[in-house]
Amino acid sequence: MKTENTDFIIGRHPAVMALKADQEINKVFVQAGLKADAIAEIIKLAKQKRLVISTVPKTKLDQLTDHQNHQGVALAVAAYHYADVDDLFANAARKNEDPFFLILDELEDPHNLGSIIRTADAAGVHGIIIPRRRAVGLTSVVAKTSTGALEHVPVARVTNLVQTVKELKNRGVWLFGTDMKGRDYRTWDAHGAVALVIGNEGKGISSLLKKNCDEMLTIPMVGHVQSLNASVAAGLLIYQGFNSRHPL
Repeated sequence: MKTENTDFIIGRHPAVMALKADQEINKVFVQAGLKADAIAEIIKLAKQKRLVISTVPKTKLDQLTDHQNHQGVALAVAAYHYADVDDLFANAARKNEDPFFLILDELEDPHNLGSIIRTADAAGVHGIIIPRRRAVGLTSVVAKTSTGALEHVPVARVTNLVQTVKELKNRGVWLFGTDMKGRDYRTWDAHGAVALVIGNEGKGISSLLKKNCDEMLTIPMVGHVQSLNASVAAGLLIYQGFNSRHPL
């Protein structure tokens, strides 16, 4: 496992999920005067792990979390853990399922990444691959937006996406990209080992990565705006994959 710089997990539900998982936590900050059941649960879990609990005024939490909606709690974590690509395959093997991966090509918005992780968890995606450069990583905003799903979906961060894609293909994974010109996504059958590539919010999938995809999928649209938010598009495609793997 690989680690990155210190950050904060913020929000009540993400904090509970992190405390119940094996996330390495340095300190728990709780807003003074709050009596909510969720806060009591967080304190109880923190005490069970023998963590340092610091009761602080709201202004201190605002400062620590850059004035985000922390809901009265923040966990100082040593690092977010990144998986290796092998960990993603192992996750699928543990479930006795063919791999279903997401590859996010230079996604920049942490809210989009958090939402995609949340959808991926709900649909049984075995892991997500993101690039090390020119893309958002695992931050407190991502963790909060994922509402705890980050603790259950392994995320691998790689130096070269194209090289990683070639490695996946050598291991029997079929690559499906997203593009304005492609097969209607509603006909996509995601049986077998597959990886779905979601492009950058503005530029889409890079040309070199697109050349390495086995097939392109498109979401038909009849409105005046011929584009969708990255997390919305990813959600539609992920659930088409889920539907084809789990028919009624």
